[in-house]
Amino acid sequence: MLPVIAIVGRPNVGKSTLFNSLTRTRNALVADVPGLTRDRQYGISQQGSRACLIVDTGGLTGEDEGLDGLVARQAWKAIEEADTVLLLVDGRAGLTVADEEIASQLRRTGKVLHLVINKGEHRDPHLLSAEFHTLGLDHLHVIAAAHNQGIETLMKKVLAHLPAATGENSEPTAPEATP
Repeated sequence: MLPVIAIVGRPNVGKSTLFNSLTRTRNALVADVPGLTRDRQYGISQQGSRACLIVDTGGLTGEDEGLDGLVARQAWKAIEEADTVLLLVDGRAGLTVADEEIASQLRRTGKVLHLVINKGEHRDPHLLSAEFHTLGLDHLHVIAAAHNQGIETLMKKVLAHLPAATGENSEPTAPEATP
């Protein structure tokens, strides 16, 4: 079985763009519209000789009811399945209360967490790192998913914390996404 990496965060921080970059596909829909991704999307990422299962999720809004609540439940299922969680935040928008709340909830899971600051192509990475350091996550990365910047370095560091694929047949398989 392949190690699993879940990508989570607020709406419109670039989760689906990062998913497409990591899986080298266009399977996840990408648009400047909040709430486009509603269910878990699975794809295989091949990084050199290592493969892993990537899970794209809808944006976490803090709502427990309605469509936002259903989207959140799907995201939390992905987090439960994951060996590692990438908390994606928006470097252009800066640190938000929602980012702080999501990071706080994720820290309680005991999962390996990586803070990934996206949209960092026009900002000083040291300033971004300092701004988001208050979230208290050990592994911090600055990328620009839309421009494929920092992706290779990100994955090298993430893979260093992942278990190897297990089982006789480590062929990629994705669990069914169900509400």
